[in-house]
Amino acid sequence: MRDQTVDREDLRGDCANCFGLCCVALPFARSADFAIDKPAGTPCPNLGEDHRCGIHARLRQQGFNGCTVYDCFGAGQKVSQVTFGGRDWRTGPRGHARRMAEVFPVVRHLHELLRYLTEALALPAAAPLHPELRRALERTEELTLGTPEELAALDVPAHRESVNALLLRTSELARAGRPGRRREHRGADLMGARLRGADLRGANLRGALLVAADLRGADLRGADVIGADLRDADLTDADLTGAIFLTQPQLTAARGSAGTRLPGSVDRPAHWTAGR
Repeated sequence: MRDQTVDREDLRGDCANCFGLCCVALPFARSADFAIDKPAGTPCPNLGEDHRCGIHARLRQQGFNGCTVYDCFGAGQKVSQVTFGGRDWRTGPRGHARRMAEVFPVVRHLHELLRYLTEALALPAAAPLHPELRRALERTEELTLGTPEELAALDVPAHRESVNALLLRTSELARAGRPGRRREHRGADLMGARLRGADLRGANLRGALLVAADLRGADLRGADVIGADLRDADLTDADLTGAIFLTQPQLTAARGSAGTRLPGSVDRPAHWTAGR
């Protein structure tokens, strides 16, 4: 299996074409990730009139780590420029801001699924499922183009469930050819686990809780990490080559080094070498 890439630009956040929707629609809870409490639908006090973050270059220093690991997968610009035709939440008619705040998380979920489906279609081992994956991709694309009313009424969990079943079958095919025991850790509580140097080739880590886990030097080649919580996990010198469904937010929330090997679908977080 070759190292997969995901290069669709529309599945990457483009803040220049978004109205700061993640800074408005989403709630914050005062914690290690956010310096303040903020309810959903209320603009962050750091958001400027130009829809830009006033402390973007200092988010970590100011206590907004949560903002640095968030990725809308391109939903922000889709909702801003397509769903609402370039009309921002500040100047729209009555109820406009509320509806944008409702629709944004829906489209974000759909774009995350598009990201996974795009990656699945790049996996040669999943070729038997490519027709089904293409249909699921097309259907999900179609849903993202719905009206605000259609998107607000969409049963997102039902659609996610159908797509997830297909992604699970994709994962099984992709991991079948991997050497090793293909360990089963789906949904496992591995918080703070000592997994230094562990052989996790082709492991099922879907939804696993790996917060602050020691994964230094671990072999995660071909592991399925969809939904795995990697916050503060130490990936120093770990090998994630070919890891399936690894996203940028997962990596950015973790710790790593110049020696951490990554698939081509993600970028090495700047803070790994620049210090936290």
